[in-house]
Amino acid sequence: MPLLILSIIIAFLLSLIIAFFAYVAYRMAKPPREIGDWTPQDFGLKYTSFEVENKDGLKIRGWFINKNSNKTIFLLHGYTVSRWTFYIKKMVEFLKDEPYNLVLFDFRAHGESEGNYSTVGDKEIEDFRAVLNKFATEKNCVIGYSMGGIIAIRSLLEDKVSCAIADSPPIMMDRTGKRGLKYFANLPQWIYYFSKPFFYLFTGGKTINVLELAEMINKPLLLIEGEYDPLVKIGEVLEFHKRNSKINRNVSLWINSGAHVRGIVADEDEYRSRVMEFIREHA
Repeated sequence: MPLLILSIIIAFLLSLIIAFFAYVAYRMAKPPREIGDWTPQDFGLKYTSFEVENKDGLKIRGWFINKNSNKTIFLLHGYTVSRWTFYIKKMVEFLKDEPYNLVLFDFRAHGESEGNYSTVGDKEIEDFRAVLNKFATEKNCVIGYSMGGIIAIRSLLEDKVSCAIADSPPIMMDRTGKRGLKYFANLPQWIYYFSKPFFYLFTGGKTINVLELAEMINKPLLLIEGEYDPLVKIGEVLEFHKRNSKINRNVSLWINSGAHVRGIVADEDEYRSRVMEFIREHA
Protein backbone atom coordinates (compact mmCIF):
# COMPACT_ATOMS: atom_id res chain seq x y z
CA MET A 1 0.00 0.00 0.00
CA PRO A 2 2.73 2.52 0.87
CA LEU A 3 4.40 1.73 -2.47
CA LEU A 4 1.15 2.45 -4.32
CA ILE A 5 0.75 5.76 -2.49
CA LEU A 6 4.34 6.67 -3.27
CA SER A 7 3.79 5.84 -6.95
CA ILE A 8 0.69 8.03 -7.02
CA ILE A 9 2.55 10.89 -5.38
CA ILE A 10 5.44 10.60 -7.84
CA ALA A 11 3.05 10.46 -10.80
CA PHE A 12 1.22 13.50 -9.49
CA LEU A 13 4.42 15.47 -9.03
CA LEU A 14 5.64 14.53 -12.52
CA SER A 15 2.30 15.67 -13.94
CA LEU A 16 2.69 19.00 -12.18
CA ILE A 17 6.22 19.42 -13.54
CA ILE A 18 5.14 18.59 -17.09
CA ALA A 19 2.15 20.91 -16.77
CA PHE A 20 4.48 23.69 -15.62
CA PHE A 21 6.77 23.25 -18.65
CA ALA A 22 3.72 23.25 -20.93
CA TYR A 23 2.38 26.39 -19.28
CA VAL A 24 5.69 28.19 -19.76
CA ALA A 25 5.64 27.20 -23.44
CA TYR A 26 2.05 28.39 -23.78
CA ARG A 27 2.94 31.79 -22.35
CA MET A 28 5.92 31.99 -24.71
CA ALA A 29 3.72 31.18 -27.70
CA LYS A 30 0.91 33.56 -26.75
CA PRO A 31 2.39 37.02 -26.15
CA PRO A 32 0.32 39.94 -24.84
CA ARG A 33 -1.33 42.13 -27.46
CA GLU A 34 -0.06 45.70 -27.50
CA ILE A 35 -2.48 48.20 -29.05
CA GLY A 36 -1.51 51.84 -28.70
CA ASP A 37 -3.17 55.17 -29.34
CA TRP A 38 -0.85 56.95 -31.75
CA THR A 39 -1.22 56.94 -35.55
CA PRO A 40 0.85 58.35 -38.43
CA GLN A 41 -1.55 61.29 -38.38
CA ASP A 42 0.33 62.46 -35.28
CA PHE A 43 3.24 63.22 -37.64
CA GLY A 44 1.02 64.86 -40.25
CA LEU A 45 0.99 61.75 -42.44
CA LYS A 46 -2.08 60.52 -44.25
CA TYR A 47 -2.51 56.77 -43.99
CA THR A 48 -4.93 53.97 -44.68
CA SER A 49 -5.60 50.89 -42.56
CA PHE A 50 -5.30 47.60 -44.43
CA GLU A 51 -6.01 43.91 -43.98
CA VAL A 52 -4.40 41.10 -46.01
CA GLU A 53 -4.80 37.35 -45.69
CA ASN A 54 -1.63 35.31 -45.42
CA LYS A 55 -0.90 31.77 -46.60
CA ASP A 56 -2.26 30.37 -43.34
CA GLY A 57 -5.58 32.16 -43.74
CA LEU A 58 -4.86 34.73 -41.01
CA LYS A 59 -5.77 38.37 -41.47
CA ILE A 60 -2.73 40.59 -41.02
CA ARG A 61 -3.56 44.22 -40.26
CA GLY A 62 -1.54 47.40 -40.50
CA TRP A 63 -1.12 50.90 -41.93
CA PHE A 64 -0.01 52.08 -45.36
CA ILE A 65 1.43 55.56 -45.82
CA ASN A 66 1.32 56.29 -49.52
CA LYS A 67 3.73 58.94 -50.81
CA ASN A 68 3.28 57.89 -54.44
CA SER A 69 6.85 56.66 -54.51
CA ASN A 70 8.42 53.74 -56.35
CA LYS A 71 10.35 52.99 -53.14
CA THR A 72 8.77 51.45 -50.05
CA ILE A 73 10.04 50.79 -46.53
CA PHE A 74 8.53 48.02 -44.41
CA LEU A 75 8.86 48.41 -40.63
CA LEU A 76 8.76 45.16 -38.64
CA HIS A 77 8.24 45.00 -34.88
CA GLY A 78 9.58 42.46 -32.41
CA TYR A 79 8.14 39.77 -30.16
CA THR A 80 5.49 40.83 -27.56
CA VAL A 81 4.93 44.31 -29.06
CA SER A 82 3.30 45.67 -32.24
CA ARG A 83 3.39 48.47 -34.81
CA TRP A 84 2.64 50.85 -31.91
CA THR A 85 5.93 50.17 -30.13
CA PHE A 86 8.35 53.02 -29.47
CA TYR A 87 11.00 52.21 -32.09
CA ILE A 88 8.46 51.88 -34.90
CA LYS A 89 6.99 55.22 -33.88
CA LYS A 90 10.48 56.74 -33.82
CA MET A 91 11.22 55.39 -37.32
CA VAL A 92 8.00 56.91 -38.66
CA GLU A 93 9.18 60.21 -37.18
CA PHE A 94 12.60 59.81 -38.86
CA LEU A 95 11.01 58.97 -42.22
CA LYS A 96 8.06 61.34 -42.23
CA ASP A 97 9.68 63.81 -44.65
CA GLU A 98 11.52 61.22 -46.74
CA PRO A 99 10.27 60.17 -50.19
CA TYR A 100 9.38 56.59 -49.33
CA ASN A 101 6.06 54.83 -48.89
CA LEU A 102 5.83 53.28 -45.42
CA VAL A 103 4.19 50.02 -44.39
CA LEU A 104 3.66 49.08 -40.73
CA PHE A 105 1.83 45.94 -39.65
CA ASP A 106 1.33 43.52 -36.77
CA PHE A 107 2.69 39.99 -36.98
CA ARG A 108 0.35 37.11 -36.18
CA ALA A 109 -0.82 36.95 -32.57
CA HIS A 110 0.34 40.53 -32.06
CA GLY A 111 -1.50 43.86 -32.11
CA GLU A 112 -4.63 43.70 -34.25
CA SER A 113 -3.63 40.78 -36.48
CA GLU A 114 -5.27 37.39 -36.21
CA GLY A 115 -3.57 34.29 -34.87
CA ASN A 116 -3.41 32.49 -31.56
CA TYR A 117 0.32 31.79 -31.41
CA SER A 118 3.62 33.43 -32.32
CA THR A 119 6.39 31.26 -33.74
CA VAL A 120 9.01 33.98 -33.05
CA GLY A 121 10.51 34.20 -36.52
CA ASP A 122 9.36 31.10 -38.38
CA LYS A 123 5.83 31.41 -39.79
CA GLU A 124 5.99 35.19 -39.49
CA ILE A 125 7.71 35.19 -42.87
CA GLU A 126 4.29 34.35 -44.36
CA ASP A 127 2.81 37.43 -42.67
CA PHE A 128 5.51 39.55 -44.27
CA ARG A 129 5.12 37.94 -47.70
CA ALA A 130 1.40 38.66 -47.74
CA VAL A 131 2.06 42.33 -46.96
CA LEU A 132 5.01 42.54 -49.38
CA ASN A 133 2.94 41.12 -52.24
CA LYS A 134 0.33 43.82 -51.71
CA PHE A 135 2.59 46.85 -51.34
CA ALA A 136 5.84 46.02 -53.15
CA THR A 137 7.16 48.72 -55.48
CA GLU A 138 10.25 48.99 -57.67
CA LYS A 139 12.55 49.02 -54.65
CA ASN A 140 11.69 47.70 -51.19
CA CYS A 141 13.70 48.03 -48.00
CA VAL A 142 12.91 46.16 -44.78
CA ILE A 143 13.76 47.44 -41.29
CA GLY A 144 13.17 44.88 -38.55
CA TYR A 145 13.70 44.75 -34.80
CA SER A 146 14.47 41.61 -32.76
CA MET A 147 12.01 39.01 -34.12
CA GLY A 148 11.38 41.48 -36.94
CA GLY A 149 15.15 41.49 -37.46
CA ILE A 150 15.02 37.77 -38.19
CA ILE A 151 12.37 38.41 -40.83
CA ALA A 152 14.38 41.35 -42.20
CA ILE A 153 17.36 39.03 -42.77
CA ARG A 154 15.14 36.31 -44.23
CA SER A 155 13.44 38.87 -46.47
CA LEU A 156 16.69 39.32 -48.41
CA LEU A 157 16.00 35.92 -49.97
CA GLU A 158 12.83 37.39 -51.52
CA ASP A 159 13.21 38.69 -55.10
CA LYS A 160 11.23 41.86 -54.37
CA VAL A 161 13.41 43.01 -51.44
CA SER A 162 16.36 45.25 -52.26
CA CYS A 163 17.98 45.79 -48.85
CA ALA A 164 17.41 45.33 -45.13
CA ILE A 165 18.33 46.63 -41.69
CA ALA A 166 18.21 44.15 -38.80
CA ASP A 167 18.35 45.64 -35.29
CA SER A 168 19.09 43.20 -32.44
CA PRO A 169 18.32 40.06 -34.50
CA PRO A 170 18.51 36.75 -32.59
CA ILE A 171 21.20 34.89 -34.52
CA MET A 172 21.17 31.75 -32.35
CA MET A 173 17.55 31.30 -31.32
CA ASP A 174 18.09 28.67 -28.64
CA ARG A 175 20.54 30.92 -26.82
CA THR A 176 18.22 33.90 -27.09
CA GLY A 177 15.30 31.74 -26.00
CA LYS A 178 17.10 30.73 -22.82
CA ARG A 179 18.00 34.31 -22.04
CA GLY A 180 14.44 35.33 -22.82
CA LEU A 181 13.05 33.18 -20.03
CA LYS A 182 15.25 35.07 -17.61
CA TYR A 183 14.53 38.45 -19.23
CA PHE A 184 10.76 38.15 -19.64
CA ALA A 185 9.80 35.79 -16.79
CA ASN A 186 12.77 35.69 -14.41
CA LEU A 187 12.94 31.90 -14.79
CA PRO A 188 16.09 29.71 -14.86
CA GLN A 189 17.43 29.29 -18.37
CA TRP A 190 17.49 25.47 -18.23
CA ILE A 191 13.68 25.42 -18.26
CA TYR A 192 13.83 26.48 -21.91
CA TYR A 193 14.89 23.03 -23.13
CA PHE A 194 11.99 21.31 -21.37
CA SER A 195 9.44 23.86 -22.54
CA LYS A 196 10.69 24.10 -26.13
CA PRO A 197 8.99 20.85 -27.35
CA PHE A 198 5.64 22.10 -26.01
CA PHE A 199 6.19 25.48 -27.69
CA TYR A 200 6.54 23.88 -31.10
CA LEU A 201 3.68 21.51 -30.36
CA PHE A 202 1.41 24.51 -29.75
CA THR A 203 2.64 26.62 -32.65
CA GLY A 204 3.59 24.10 -35.32
CA GLY A 205 6.70 26.18 -35.92
CA LYS A 206 10.38 25.37 -35.95
CA THR A 207 13.64 26.96 -34.88
CA ILE A 208 15.14 29.28 -37.48
CA ASN A 209 18.92 29.14 -37.55
CA VAL A 210 19.73 32.64 -38.75
CA LEU A 211 23.46 31.89 -38.81
CA GLU A 212 22.89 29.46 -41.69
CA LEU A 213 21.56 32.33 -43.79
CA ALA A 214 24.95 34.07 -43.68
CA GLU A 215 26.13 31.90 -46.58
CA MET A 216 23.01 32.65 -48.64
CA ILE A 217 22.57 36.44 -48.57
CA ASN A 218 24.25 38.79 -51.03
CA LYS A 219 22.22 42.00 -50.76
CA PRO A 220 22.82 45.22 -48.79
CA LEU A 221 22.36 44.53 -45.07
CA LEU A 222 22.98 46.72 -42.05
CA LEU A 223 23.23 44.86 -38.75
CA ILE A 224 22.68 46.88 -35.57
CA GLU A 225 23.47 45.52 -32.12
CA GLY A 226 23.52 47.01 -28.65
CA GLU A 227 26.49 46.72 -26.35
CA TYR A 228 24.25 45.95 -23.37
CA ASP A 229 21.73 43.64 -25.04
CA PRO A 230 20.63 40.93 -22.55
CA LEU A 231 19.02 38.75 -25.23
CA VAL A 232 21.43 38.82 -28.18
CA LYS A 233 25.16 38.85 -27.64
CA ILE A 234 27.51 40.92 -29.77
CA GLY A 235 29.67 37.88 -30.52
CA GLU A 236 26.74 36.13 -32.17
CA VAL A 237 26.04 39.05 -34.50
CA LEU A 238 29.77 39.40 -35.17
CA GLU A 239 29.88 35.75 -36.24
CA PHE A 240 27.02 36.29 -38.69
CA HIS A 241 28.74 39.40 -40.04
CA LYS A 242 32.04 37.57 -40.38
CA ARG A 243 30.50 34.73 -42.37
CA ASN A 244 28.27 36.92 -44.52
CA SER A 245 31.06 39.37 -45.36
CA LYS A 246 32.87 36.54 -47.19
CA ILE A 247 30.22 36.62 -49.91
CA ASN A 248 28.51 39.97 -49.34
CA ARG A 249 30.49 43.19 -49.78
CA ASN A 250 27.44 45.23 -48.79
CA VAL A 251 27.01 43.96 -45.25
CA SER A 252 27.97 46.24 -42.36
CA LEU A 253 27.66 46.17 -38.58
CA TRP A 254 27.17 49.02 -36.14
CA ILE A 255 27.48 48.40 -32.40
CA ASN A 256 25.80 51.06 -30.29
CA SER A 257 25.69 51.79 -26.56
CA GLY A 258 22.09 50.62 -26.06
CA ALA A 259 20.39 47.47 -24.83
CA HIS A 260 18.00 45.26 -26.85
CA VAL A 261 16.43 47.42 -29.63
CA ARG A 262 17.39 50.49 -27.59
CA GLY A 263 20.10 51.93 -29.83
CA ILE A 264 17.47 54.15 -31.40
CA VAL A 265 17.13 56.02 -28.10
CA ALA A 266 20.60 55.48 -26.61
CA ASP A 267 22.41 56.95 -29.64
CA GLU A 268 19.50 58.61 -31.44
CA ASP A 269 21.41 61.07 -33.63
CA GLU A 270 23.96 58.54 -34.85
CA TYR A 271 21.25 55.91 -35.24
CA ARG A 272 19.25 58.20 -37.48
CA SER A 273 22.33 59.19 -39.45
CA ARG A 274 23.48 55.62 -40.09
CA VAL A 275 20.03 54.30 -40.96
CA MET A 276 19.23 57.17 -43.31
CA GLU A 277 22.64 56.92 -45.00
CA PHE A 278 22.07 53.20 -45.61
CA ILE A 279 18.54 53.72 -46.96
CA ARG A 280 19.56 56.55 -49.29
CA GLU A 281 22.46 54.54 -50.68
CA HIS A 282 20.66 51.22 -51.18
CA ALA A 283 16.94 51.94 -51.40
